[in-house]
Amino acid sequence: MKKTITVSYEDEKLTALKMYLEQKNQTVEGELEKLLEGLYVKTVPVGVREFLSMRLGTAEKKKKPSSGVGDGGGSP
Repeated sequence: MKKTITVSYEDEKLTALKMYLEQKNQTVEGELEKLLEGLYVKTVPVGVREFLSMRLGTAEKKKKPSSGVGDGGGSP
């Protein structure tokens, strides 16, 4: 279930922000969602995120560093 967050912000600043985001085909809401997701990943421990992911039925993708070399595990 999603919750709504209300944030107060100066009207003129918000108007300008919306105007410039529209030029990039973006929205304030979309950008805030990205920032919140980044804050969540930065703040909530991996184990807790994995537990919540299983509980919510969403697959959180684990990011593995890509070396660009096969998975053979041999020396370079």
